[in-house]
Amino acid sequence: MSSYILPHLDVLESEAVHIVREVAGEFERPVILFSGGKDSAVMLHLALKAFAPAPLHFALLHVDTGHNFPEVLAYRDRVVKQHGLQLHVSSVQEFIDSGELRERPDGTRNPLQTVPLLHAIATHRFDAVFGGGRRDEEKARAKERVFSLRDDFGGWDPRRQRPELWNLYNGRHSPGEHVRVFPLSNFTELDIWQYIAREQIELPEIYYAHEREVFRRDGMWLAPGAWGGSRDDEPVERRTVRYRTVGDMSCTGAVESAAGSVAEIITEIAASRLSERGATRADDRLSEAAMEDRKREGYF
Repeated sequence: MSSYILPHLDVLESEAVHIVREVAGEFERPVILFSGGKDSAVMLHLALKAFAPAPLHFALLHVDTGHNFPEVLAYRDRVVKQHGLQLHVSSVQEFIDSGELRERPDGTRNPLQTVPLLHAIATHRFDAVFGGGRRDEEKARAKERVFSLRDDFGGWDPRRQRPELWNLYNGRHSPGEHVRVFPLSNFTELDIWQYIAREQIELPEIYYAHEREVFRRDGMWLAPGAWGGSRDDEPVERRTVRYRTVGDMSCTGAVESAAGSVAEIITEIAASRLSERGATRADDRLSEAAMEDRKREGYF
């Protein structure tokens, strides 16, 4: 007798929907981290699908660095309005203005997101926080479980990771602690784009090839913006680029690409030998263990 085997995207979707529903059953105040990037867009799509035709009863949370791409912010607000969702925004700029945070010498604000994130979690008493992290992105994320317990300071301790056998997830936590949840853990970048193609998920236009003013720094094409721009020895050029990942403008690099459709992007990624973070995120290059160090402090 032949066995029935689901296509791999159906398997990944089924797992993610199961995780979303599990959180709804175990926790009182879940929230979805929504930056407007492709992973959070897929995660929101899965959450909406998990409870359709009922409305999504989770709120969204965005930690705004103040140096986000304008196209991504416009997309974020458009999606929130389209689905009638509740959005909480925690602003890095407000924490800088109040003196609780200081600008970094390099102008990068991505590492500064931890304090506003933890403040929002504590203020709104969120006990489960959905993140779009995937295990193929970076080695620290590969070590993290689907349900990742965080202590009352938001810190992550790899030694407190719990076994997750047979798709059983343990959401137990003490007062003050919370759990980060990663429904996309087993997706790869290629899976994400194949799922976007299948489900026809809208994304910010900067994921597709477009002309933009950029300059070269540390092997990456950065775009000038509110965060600053090029130095005297970094000429600004107009090139056809796209973004594989979206974050703070000061540390998110573009890649030269003519891929203007989802199908062309899938072909491009299938031939790539660099992860999107390895190729385009300067904040991950600060040290060998940059991401793990930030996660221990409460980062995504």
